[in-house]
Amino acid sequence: MHVQQSQDWLIQRAVERDQAAFATLYDSYMDRVYRHVYYRVSNQIDAEDITQEVFIRAWKAINKYKRTGAPFVTWLLAIAHNLIVDHYRARKNLVSLEEAEASNQTAEASPEAMAEASLTKDYVRRAVLKLKGEKQKVILMRFIDGLSYGEIAKVLNKSEGAVRVIQCRALNDLRHMLMWSE
Repeated sequence: MHVQQSQDWLIQRAVERDQAAFATLYDSYMDRVYRHVYYRVSNQIDAEDITQEVFIRAWKAINKYKRTGAPFVTWLLAIAHNLIVDHYRARKNLVSLEEAEASNQTAEASPEAMAEASLTKDYVRRAVLKLKGEKQKVILMRFIDGLSYGEIAKVLNKSEGAVRVIQCRALNDLRHMLMWSE
């Protein structure tokens, strides 16, 4: 049986509530989901908890899974993303950039690309940490936590327009810092 056909068969069996098929899917995707989560939360215990919750929620909702042409793992990563956002929303203190990193990289990225991205990320991280007050908060909430302007406005008790202005100013400050530090 072809690998994709095998995966499709496992997914169909899991949708039909076959626990063994879901366990096989878990074994196939757990490491990838964990890496994705750990990269975002940078804390082993939180990453393990969130990864576990991803699969609990996936099992509970597997009968709602719809094949869209996207790989099954993207559905799992969407669940993970929502849990990561919830994780940061639940924290009372602003998460430092050292604790939270946004990643659109996939596990298929080349080692060279991953190394270059890591260096770039560290360079940008240092610049973001130099931002003050609301500018840093908006950048973190928008680009690390993935919150919408409306969500950020509610958190900061400001209008969406004010959040957009703060973001624009913060990005200009970052651009200036990054240009002058080259």
